[in-house]
Amino acid sequence: MNIASLFRRREAGIVVMIALFAVVVGLIQPRFLSTETLRIVLLAVPLIMVAAMGEMMVLVARHVDLSIGSILGFSAIVAGMLWRDHPELPVIVGVGAAIAVGAALGLVNGLVVTVFKLPSIIVTLGTLSLYRGLVFFISDARQVDPQYIPRGLIELSQTSPVFGIPWIILIAFAVALATYLFLGHSRLGRQIYAIGSNPVAAPLRGIRAAPITVLVFVLSGALAGLAGVMYASRFGYVNPGITGVGFEFTVIAPVVIGGVSINGGSGSVAGTVLGVLLLGAVSVALPILGVSGFWQQAIYGAVILAALVIDRSVRQGGLKGLLARDAA
Repeated sequence: MNIASLFRRREAGIVVMIALFAVVVGLIQPRFLSTETLRIVLLAVPLIMVAAMGEMMVLVARHVDLSIGSILGFSAIVAGMLWRDHPELPVIVGVGAAIAVGAALGLVNGLVVTVFKLPSIIVTLGTLSLYRGLVFFISDARQVDPQYIPRGLIELSQTSPVFGIPWIILIAFAVALATYLFLGHSRLGRQIYAIGSNPVAAPLRGIRAAPITVLVFVLSGALAGLAGVMYASRFGYVNPGITGVGFEFTVIAPVVIGGVSINGGSGSVAGTVLGVLLLGAVSVALPILGVSGFWQQAIYGAVILAALVIDRSVRQGGLKGLLARDAA
């Protein structure tokens, strides 16, 4: 691969955006470029990165999962209630329960989409509200307070096995690596891309679209469940009214920025990871710059649009073409 083709890759646009953003913010507020800020940025992305891997697979298969935030909240509250009612329960059991619950909710999404042949955006818009309502029902609208969250789970966000990097960050990147290996180096992964690229031709090549569609929704739900217990680890509580609310948009944004087409069939794990890192940097930089909370959401959206424009420019003309247009 030569240099010119490298700069035309989708990921190059995001790298350019991250670099420009870091330089500009660093000039305004030098402490943004400190190692401590880098650690804060990395702590801001694990939940999003894990859930984004599941959403990416759904989008690659030419679907969308809008219920991912509600699945996160449901799974987190189930695990939190288990630990609250059974304090002796090992951490791994609660984590497994959250993943299983998330997978089960994802299975419901996948079955409704495939059996009734309904648009996934409509189905998951409905289950978004359904699952959120169930969160309040099973929890009786009660928060799982910090004293009920196992210390071992909290330490995943505080203790580090290497280079001062907490376990929760390593887990997120391990999930990203596993997703990369699954999508790029397995038959099932290639079939997911094939279905998204051409859902009509895929069955003619012997690819069973329905089971694979169900699978991607199950995987998305399972990863949302894992993100749910990571939420409990990061924040130390689970509140049915706020946990996972609006999270679906937080997840979909970096996935699309990372190059995953909403029309399916294309996208990379590397691009998604870069998209998550970009938005994580933005979310950390705005408070450092003293930006009012009223403006943070608007600026967050503006950065998303700017990232998409720069990304498109880099892909169409390469970095050289982008600079040439600027000079003209």
